[in-house]
Formats: sequence, C-alpha cells, structure tokens
Amino acid sequence: MVNIENLVRKNIRELKPYSTARDEFVGEAAVFLDANENPYNAPYNRYPDPMQRELKGAIAAQKNVAAEQILLGNGSDEPIDLLIRAFCEPKQDNIVAIAPTYGMYKVAADVNNVEYRKAPLNAQFDFCADDLLKAADERTKLIWLCSPNNPTGNSLSRHEIVRTIEAFAGIVALDEAYIDFSERPTFLSELRRYPNLVVLQTFSKAWASAGVRLGMAFAAPEIIGVLNKIKYPYNINVLTLQHALQHILQRGSDVKAWVKTLLAEREKLHSALAALPCVLRVFPSDANFMLLKATDANAIYRYLIGKGVVVRNRHNVELCEDCLRITVGTPQENAALVKAMEAFGC
Repeated sequence: MVNIENLVRKNIRELKPYSTARDEFVGEAAVFLDANENPYNAPYNRYPDPMQRELKGAIAAQKNVAAEQILLGNGSDEPIDLLIRAFCEPKQDNIVAIAPTYGMYKVAADVNNVEYRKAPLNAQFDFCADDLLKAADERTKLIWLCSPNNPTGNSLSRHEIVRTIEAFAGIVALDEAYIDFSERPTFLSELRRYPNLVVLQTFSKAWASAGVRLGMAFAAPEIIGVLNKIKYPYNINVLTLQHALQHILQRGSDVKAWVKTLLAEREKLHSALAALPCVLRVFPSDANFMLLKATDANAIYRYLIGKGVVVRNRHNVELCEDCLRITVGTPQENAALVKAMEAFGC
C-alpha cells in the first residue's frame, strides 16, 4: 500500500495553507462584511467559493465519484503543475513519462526544476510497464501516462497501465483528456482500488469548452487534500463556475451528438487521407485527431499554412519524423484540408 503522506514534500506537509474568508464561513447570510469586497456589482463583486462545492457536486454525480475526490483547475495544466509542486523536491526528485506525449508535463517539470526522464514508446506507440519502471529509481515520485496519447492518438495498453500502478511506489498520473472519443473505459472506477492513481480529464475536448479553461483531477481524498492545500485560493473564477453549471453540464446530449459526429468524420478523414500518395500512413486514433506520416511533413505544413489551413507539424518530436497531427473538424473543414493536400500534389 502506497503511503501518500510519505510521498509529499516535507515543506508541503508542514505548510499552513492560506485561509480565505470564504473558507472560514460557509452557508447563507444576509450581510457579508468579512472579505473586503465592494458591495456593488453583484454577483461579480463576491469572491467565488474556493472549494467550488456546488460544481464539484454536479460533476461528482455525473462522473460517479465523491466530491472529495475532485480538484478543479485552470485547465489540466494547473493540476499537472500542482502534482509536481506537491510531491517532487526540486533538484532531488524526478518524473518518468512516456515519449512522445503531451509537452506540458516536461515544461511543468522544468519550471519546478525537477528532472524529467523519458521512456520511449515502441513502434506501435505503446509501452511496457517493465521498461517504464526501469527508468525510475528511488527518487522517482511521479509517472505520467496519457491515454489516448497526444500526439499519437492511440490508447495505451490497459494491462500495462494497471501493472504500472500496482508496481510503482509513487503517484501515477493518467491523463484522459481524450477519453470521450475512445471506446476504452475510463480509469475513474479504479480510484478506490488504487490510492496512488490520479486521473486527469477536461472540458476542453469533447465538451467543446477549451476557452473556458476548466480541468479536473480525480484522486483519493488524501491526494486531493494535498493539492487543495497548495492551490491558489480562488483558482476558478465566478464566470467559469457559472458557465460550467448553467451551460456546459446542461449540454450532455449535445456532447454525445458532437462526439458521434466527430467519430464518423474521423473515419471519413482517415480514409481520405490514407488514399493520398504523399501520405505514407495514417495511424489508428482513439481521439479527436489523428497522426499521419507523410513524404515531407515540413513542405506539406508550409503549403497548408499558405492555403489558410493550420495543422500541427510534429516532425521534430521523437518517433514522429515527417508526421503531422490533424484535428478532426467539421465536414467542411475536413474537406478543405483534403482538397488543399490534393492541390499540393498528393
């Protein structure tokens, strides 16, 4: 059994967190004179609930988890940074992650002056738990996994993910930003079984709310308590809370329809791109994007930019030489992409 308290940095364990006026009073009142707020311009004059209780309750019901298992962040990038700050001692501890994967894991590690170790994926863009664990040592506090993975688009082996969680004596963070586009089940149901597991999800992808900047971390209450201790007091603003409660979470049927449409478009786009002579391979995808290997990714990317079509050039990413990452758009956007690539000479 992993002892979470022993994994936390000593100074974080001993830290006395900042207590806001909204932490000290929770409930209904007629007059609020405790937080030095301007009494005018309601409701934006009031500080938001630092624990986002109402929104967490709504998310908990939808995700079938306890509210105490949820941390809300400014996108997923905030909990990524918080996990490193909470568990990794700068210049001493290290992080192990698959490669290639989402670039913010390394950026957050570098910002916090924590060593970042890469464990390359195999030719199928999957991993073996044994190889990943070989890159770890007694100073490894965090392992990062992303499934479906970015930029490769595929889901990682569930068996190997479980092996990693069970064998590793630290925190395993599993980023499920694209899980709504996959037929694979989420790991949220495994949280009670694995106290060292953290699952990240977001409203940016399937929920079509990237501009709102609202991410979610799900974990054992012990881990969430540590993250709450060090997060900024009012990290989720009133506008985001209101929009999430009144609009985002009310659009579940729309989300299902969007996902269904995007999955159908993904298959059509996959077939259309695979038929082009300049495309050597379109890799299988469980996300709302796909990775393709081309004859000359740099030249195609520059040509598409000139035609007003923006894709992501992943040529300089490990294992992704001459690869482009293409998001699945509307039928009209996808058709414009294919037409432009045909005009390139594909």
